[in-house]
Order: sequence, then C-alpha cells, then structure tokens
Amino acid sequence: MSDLIDDPMPGENAHEYTVSEISGAVKRIVEGEFGRVRVRGEVGRVFAARSGHLYFDIKDDRAVLASVSFKGQVARFPVMPEEGMEIVATGKLTTFPSQSKYQLNVDDLRPAGVGALMAMLEKRKKALAAEGLFDEARKKPIPYLPQIIGVVTSPSGAVIRDILHRLRDRFPRKVLLWPVTVQGERCAAEVAAAIDGFNALAPGGAIPRPDLLIVARGGGSIEDLWGFNEEIVARAAAASEIPLISAVGHETDTTLIDYVSDRRAPTPTAAAEMAVPVRMELLAWTEAQGGRLARAATQGVAQRRQRLRDVARALPQASALT
Repeated sequence: MSDLIDDPMPGENAHEYTVSEISGAVKRIVEGEFGRVRVRGEVGRVFAARSGHLYFDIKDDRAVLASVSFKGQVARFPVMPEEGMEIVATGKLTTFPSQSKYQLNVDDLRPAGVGALMAMLEKRKKALAAEGLFDEARKKPIPYLPQIIGVVTSPSGAVIRDILHRLRDRFPRKVLLWPVTVQGERCAAEVAAAIDGFNALAPGGAIPRPDLLIVARGGGSIEDLWGFNEEIVARAAAASEIPLISAVGHETDTTLIDYVSDRRAPTPTAAAEMAVPVRMELLAWTEAQGGRLARAATQGVAQRRQRLRDVARALPQASALT
C-alpha cells in the first residue's frame, strides 16, 4: 500500500515566492546590510553622459562593481576618475529588481594615496607632451615692461599681497585680479575660466586687456595643488595668447601648468620679479647710457674739430694764392 504513495519531493512544502518578493528581499538585505561603504579598486570603463552623470566600473583582479555618480555628486569630486586610476570610492549600494542588478552610487571619490595621483599625473604629462604642448618653440616671450598685469589667484591670503608688494617695490604697474578658488573641486574650472576670460578681453575695451598673466597660489600637498594638474587648466594656459607665468606652490612643487606656461616661477614673489625690472636700476642704467651718449657726442665733436684744424693747416695761406 505504501508503494502507491509517492514520497514528497525535497522542497515541495517550501513557501512559493514571487519574483518581486525575492527581488525585494534581496534589495532589503543588500541595501540594509551594507549601507554606506568604502571600496578600493581600479577604475575600469568610464562613460560621461550628456546629462552630466558619470558611469564607471571599479574592479580588482576577480570582480567588477558597476558604479554611478550623478551630476551634483560629480561636481564635488576633487579629481575625475580615469581608466587605470587606483581610487577609494564612498557611497551606497543600490539594487535594480527589474534588471536583477546592483551598483554603487558614489558620492565621494579620491585617489588611493599619492602614488595613484603621481601615476595619473605622469599619464597626463605624456599625453600632453605628445601633442607638443610642452615644446619650447611654442612659448611666447615675456614683455619687458608690461603696462597691465593680470593675476589669477585667491583674492585673500599672502599670495596676492606678496605679488602686489613686490611689484610696488620694483616697478609699479596696473594689476587686474581675477579671483578664483585655488583648492578643491571648483579650482580647475575657475582657473581655466579666468585664463580664458582675460584672453577674451578686447584691446582698448572698457576693461583693459593685460599684457601679461600670472597664475599663482602658495605651497601645499599634491592634493592641495591638484587643480593645477587638471587637463582643463593646462589646455587653457597653452591656448593663452597673452604670455603667462605660472607660480604655483614652492620651488620644489611642479604642476602641469608649469610645463605649458611661457615661464615658470618658483614662487609667486619670483613671478613678480620676472614680470618687471627694478625701476631704480632701470633709471640708473638709463642715466648711465645717457652719460655714455653725452661723452660719445662730446668726443665725436672734439675729434671732428681736431680733424678740421689738421685739414686747415694743410691748406695754403690766402696771401699765397694772390
């Protein structure tokens, strides 16, 4: 009799879930269990949408994590992710039940240490150098005595004071300040816009067009100076029709803008010294040249007077001609 009764299949008495129930449970577990997470890995594929959103992969040698950052989040990034860059991303895991997928919504992204930044910097340097943007042949001469100097820097702090003080000591000139943020996520865009803005000024317009630009900020870590390593800043400096002196950081600091600028100054104070001569030295030189000119003129007149006397002695006396 027992042979006529089939044994129940394993799991036959288990509860039946709908697809939505399973997907919802997975969503609650994944998003509830992890919350905000920090993930370290290498940036893979990067896609910037026209909407301003950024889609990219974070990977290691065994797995890939799809990631997204929305326009407002991207604007706050200190650096933009590039393929091959080692990063630490912070955000929240989200799931898409309709697609059976999950991804990381990244709201903070930073290079994984100085080594990652330096590797990315070298990659950019090679790319820009290959385009010829570092060639000495394309660099413009610095005007000897510019009438108007445009300065791109922070409106507060020691840098602008040092530049103005040094110019006043050496040879007072008219200075136009274009205030910018010199650190953080807004730095690169503002500096590039300032360089472009000065170049866009029409000669003889209401706002005079500078004869020389100085882009400056004080010293800091590589992270602090990173805005001046962004490609948008390097390209704006390279495209500047106005001669440009870069003065970013201290003497040992080097950024991408230094390679494309027409002159690189080790400090903002040194940039002011490159921009103008010393007025008193120039006056002394002018006075010395005037003295040399006067002495040469006096000597020339004396030589010609003596020559005239010599020629006159060779002439016969007027009485001998009659």
